[in-house]
Amino acid sequence: MGFLAEYYLWIKALHIISVIFWMAGMAYLPRLFVYHADSEPGSDKSETFKVMERRLFRGIINPAMIATLLFGLLMFAINPSLFGDHWMQAKLVLIVAMLGLHGMFSAWRKAFERDENKRPARFYRIVNEAPPTLVIFIVLLAVAKPF
Repeated sequence: MGFLAEYYLWIKALHIISVIFWMAGMAYLPRLFVYHADSEPGSDKSETFKVMERRLFRGIINPAMIATLLFGLLMFAINPSLFGDHWMQAKLVLIVAMLGLHGMFSAWRKAFERDENKRPARFYRIVNEAPPTLVIFIVLLAVAKPF
């Protein structure tokens, strides 16, 4: 991995950029769910939200998540000692939680696509707080390295 080591800071920068795009999408998608839950299934408004949600998920959120994971794994390949840091272990737990949330968002988007949403807009307003809350703690761990 000597070749990649000299590109570590570039890889780290690309990782951070990917995280920004992933989190922007993860923050916006549940807001779309709020509005979609308040629209009549099959209406023009509902159909518009389906297109917006699908394009956001497939065009931004999924590619940004994949890039985030790829660049993160490259950083581990260059510096495997990171696994031994307790702050990184805690960060990885929160990343797994974010990936779980990503999976739930995917399932909920598909339910909306099929006009099978059973949750009220209030539910999505509450869920809308989860990605920013997770990212706050992830960033604090990555920057402060408290353990």
